[in-house]
Amino acid sequence: MIRPLYSLLVMSAQPFLRRKLRRRGAAEPGYLHAVGERFGQYSKPAQPGAVWIHAVSLGETRAAAILVERLRKLRPDVRILLTHGTATGRAEGERLLREGDAQAWLPWDTPKAVRRFLNHFQPSVGILMETEVWPNLVALCKARGLPLVLANARLSEKSLTQARRLSRLSRPAYGSLAAVWSQTEGDAQRLAQAGATVKGVFGNLKFDATPDAAQLEQGRAWRAAMQLPVIMFASSREGEEAEFFRLLQTQRAQAQGARWLVVPRHPQRFDEVAAMAGKHGFSVSRRSQWTAQPESADVWIGDSLGEMALYYGLADVALLGGSFAPLGGQNLIEAAACGCPVVMGPHTFNFTEAAQMAQEAGAALRVASMEEGVRTALALAADEPRRAVAVNAALHFAQAHQGAAQKTAEAVLALVPR
Repeated sequence: MIRPLYSLLVMSAQPFLRRKLRRRGAAEPGYLHAVGERFGQYSKPAQPGAVWIHAVSLGETRAAAILVERLRKLRPDVRILLTHGTATGRAEGERLLREGDAQAWLPWDTPKAVRRFLNHFQPSVGILMETEVWPNLVALCKARGLPLVLANARLSEKSLTQARRLSRLSRPAYGSLAAVWSQTEGDAQRLAQAGATVKGVFGNLKFDATPDAAQLEQGRAWRAAMQLPVIMFASSREGEEAEFFRLLQTQRAQAQGARWLVVPRHPQRFDEVAAMAGKHGFSVSRRSQWTAQPESADVWIGDSLGEMALYYGLADVALLGGSFAPLGGQNLIEAAACGCPVVMGPHTFNFTEAAQMAQEAGAALRVASMEEGVRTALALAADEPRRAVAVNAALHFAQAHQGAAQKTAEAVLALVPR
């Protein structure tokens, strides 16, 4: 009885969800694209049999890109259906498409919309990336005999607690998945407690990402030309930048010992963060304004998508966004793969094991506050021998944990009929 009640609640919330889309669309027009797809309404025909990958947002889509690349290597004729929940995820996913592939919003989790989606696309297998488990979606896939798996799966203690509170709804959903392939042993244990059947601990797909070599080379060339070290605030989140700029303002003498690069996690906040830096008295230069090289300014704003390798190449040290407020932290793997040491705050519950392994490997340093983080980053950037050790540790850490992409792709294709 619990799932019908859940379905009724989701259906009754749809007018509010439509209004939310309109509000989001005012800031991010991508949310106003193909709104009917959110309800399982499609204007273009679809070819059945694609491998369907759901990557809700930007981070999941970047992980999906690694899996898509490996799937194409193993089976060049594979067709991909990508679904998303956010505008940034969809924009990133569009770059992965080839002829014969398709892309759509995942419909809201009502039985009618999900049936329309499955009837229209008729995928051969479904892959949910990392955390996205929806009760009706899972139940209807199982009823059709469509294998639906959770790949690169993770579950924090906080999310497990929430799942236990709603166990009558969440436990059947996790239990109805055809397979779960987790990132770590800790994730596997928590997922099993939530009701999932974990069939493998494959590691994190993001370790198999190859940084863009041209971007990395360009960033390093720019850094070599700098007279001061460059400290990056990577994937900064709302609520963190204000404290960061306040610290730089109150400790301006120390802050002048480095160049500061801030790359906000969400592109809709580029203007806001640039304005915030200006209000704290800093001159600002944005990546979108640069031509041959970074322009002189107190603070640089990384206001571009798809150039994280460039930014990590430019940086001597990176502060990890999302870890200085109780947001769980952003992923530090890409920084490590680019050879950029990380200073992380106390909040890394989204990537507990990865953060701990990076710290143990010497690729990351843990601090208790933003103030300590800024101080530690300045000290590390100024100590070249110590930084060189951390750079080598970061590269070794990234390389030592590769292999998830091959395992995941092979497991997916084992479920796909020829």
